[in-house]
Amino acid sequence: MIAALAIPVGIASSLAAYALLKLIGLITNLVFYQRLATDLIAPGAQHHPWWLILSAPILGGLVIGLMARYGSERIRGHGMPEALEAIVAGQSRVQPRVAVLKPVSSAVALGTGGPFGAEGPIIMTGGALGSVLSQLLKLSSNERKTLLVAGAAGGMTAVFNAPLASILLAVELLLFEWKPRSFIPVTVSVVVSTVVRGFLLGTDPLFPVRVPVAPDNTAVLLAIVTGVTGGLFAIVATWLVYRSEDAFAKLPFHWMWWPAIGGVIIGVGGLIEPRALGVGYDVIDAMLTGHATIALIFGILTVKTLIWAMSLGSGTSAGVLAPVFLLGSALGAAEGLMLPQVFPGFWAMCGLAAVVGGVMRCPLTGIVFTLELTHAWPCLVPLTVASVVAYGVSVLLLKRSILTEKLARRRLHLTREYTTDPLETFFVHEVMTSDPVVLSAGRAIEEAREDTRDGEVYPVVDEGELIGMTTREALLSCTGETVSAATTAVPAPVHPDDTLSTAADALAVNDLTRLPVVDREDPARVRGVICLTQLLCARKQDHYEEHHRQRYLATASV
Repeated sequence: MIAALAIPVGIASSLAAYALLKLIGLITNLVFYQRLATDLIAPGAQHHPWWLILSAPILGGLVIGLMARYGSERIRGHGMPEALEAIVAGQSRVQPRVAVLKPVSSAVALGTGGPFGAEGPIIMTGGALGSVLSQLLKLSSNERKTLLVAGAAGGMTAVFNAPLASILLAVELLLFEWKPRSFIPVTVSVVVSTVVRGFLLGTDPLFPVRVPVAPDNTAVLLAIVTGVTGGLFAIVATWLVYRSEDAFAKLPFHWMWWPAIGGVIIGVGGLIEPRALGVGYDVIDAMLTGHATIALIFGILTVKTLIWAMSLGSGTSAGVLAPVFLLGSALGAAEGLMLPQVFPGFWAMCGLAAVVGGVMRCPLTGIVFTLELTHAWPCLVPLTVASVVAYGVSVLLLKRSILTEKLARRRLHLTREYTTDPLETFFVHEVMTSDPVVLSAGRAIEEAREDTRDGEVYPVVDEGELIGMTTREALLSCTGETVSAATTAVPAPVHPDDTLSTAADALAVNDLTRLPVVDREDPARVRGVICLTQLLCARKQDHYEEHHRQRYLATASV
């Protein structure tokens, strides 16, 4: 059912992405070129009067501030943390108006020169579409999450024509699991969105790169350098964004005015390097194809980094992925000036993969995104090296990523590590108390008390059938004559071949600390009792495997 619902979600998210891109183009053309057109064009592609470059981002920021204050504060931010917050703390519920206000506010931010990306807003917009549909139906929180992420991933692939990377981004960033129940619907949405995108925007890669020669082993080894610098750059960029956010929080103004103040920073940066304005797809293409000049490379690397990080802290409505693409490719292009030439744009690609892996903490997404954006498939190995090394540096030196730091500041916690649940690796029969004392329902309470102890649970049977359980405390406080009067019904007995995860669910749902274990083939036969503390055996084993070091093979003595 959820996979079927993902089909309209994929269609809607691709149409929303198309509308967003056209709206960005419309506002950009109106503001910077005074013409009615919807083609995507860079704000700095031609010369503009200084006052226009300076004032456009300020006015755009003012509009965004007004929309956030009087429309919905949820449009503030760069999309991905807001989607994560909706999943972690909001049971995957997004306000319907966010689906309209988020793309409009983002189009205003980008169309007036904001150095951001369209992917964050489309993640929130596509996610809102999936969430709204799920809220109209009677679904669980996990099912709402799946449709929210299906919409987000569908919108992402419509913007970048990168279906596999969008699926990986969903898994690495948004789903917090890799299960068929969520993976299949998300994939359905992405595939549908990819097909619709082909009709609307074409099927060509966004930044095609010609690979005349496959990278050799030297290039693979030198990709480590790009990975290290990409990881360090991720740390600097994250630090700048949140120092900027802290600085804005100290301003003696209402947050409604912050995006306009951020617009001042953007405008000043645009006067220094006009091509730092806007989404920057044309500049990314120049970096990846080796057509960027040295002045453009270093201009983007310095100016774009500063105005992006500083203005992002203002709480404007924008995305981070396209700027990360641009800054990563600029970093790689700068390093390529000193590294051996492989082919034009090779080191820029490595830099892109590295910075995505380091900033977003999504190494697989960084690799596949770079490949799908460029179709430079022979470069898989060096891109893998660059992305994973950057990810390792970022994890070792930075506590949280640019996305999870925002959640931590809102007192939310999430883990980005996928491990096997230790409760799934143990069975009930391995830890249960076998052959427990079983009481007869017709037995006198006075007599039964002698065979019981405090803190234990005792199954109660009547004519060979399990009818419930009791405790010494219940027997002592009961005024009845037989054990049946002190018996509580068993809501959900567990079986010896159940996993501890199943047992934990049964205890949690029924608010119990102990349950009898009965034979699956013969429910009347009591096999044991499992208690809450016995579940810790799995955690104890997991802790042992994690921390206990032991040598099993010793070198022969000479």
